[in-house]
Amino acid sequence: MWWERTLLVLRRPAEVFAALREDDDHSRSEPLLALVFLAGIAGVLGTNAFSRALDDFELDGLTLAVIAFISGGLYGLVGYFLLGFLVYAGARAARSDVTFGRARQIVGFAVVPLALSLLVWFVRIAVYGGDPFRSGGSDTGFGNHLFEAIEIAVLVWSAMLLVVGLRAYHGWSTARALAAALPALALPALALASAFS
Repeated sequence: MWWERTLLVLRRPAEVFAALREDDDHSRSEPLLALVFLAGIAGVLGTNAFSRALDDFELDGLTLAVIAFISGGLYGLVGYFLLGFLVYAGARAARSDVTFGRARQIVGFAVVPLALSLLVWFVRIAVYGGDPFRSGGSDTGFGNHLFEAIEIAVLVWSAMLLVVGLRAYHGWSTARALAAALPALALPALALASAFS
């Protein structure tokens, strides 16, 4: 049921987030774990550290993939709990009785676009080979700007899903949901600003 809802959140997000009020937490755990790991891997691939990872000639593609998997998984889990806490704090400040667990689940389903953006990384690697992970190379110009624009669009989409999720879960207005989401949205916005500065 929740595996199907992971993709349904892209088409009918309000329905999926409203269903989080149900008490079947155990059936959500596997999809959430997968989403968090995939989103973490996609997130870590977009960092400045990975954009120069192959400049170290002792790394090969397989080693980089293993490092991306491990560090991405950790990145995703830390983000899940940290953003979950910020959503929890923002929702409580907006006078919600949401639990920390439900706040994390809202975050988990809001990052579906980020998790799916890992597919864009496969296309990027198919087009440019290892160049996205080294200084210089063929991954410059319009194509690279297009991939960067997709990364930003995915982050904006996930941010919008977070607001929609808070709105649907609580039955709030968009303004109240946005106010509750602001603490969690500030963190990725700062990270994004520093990455592109």
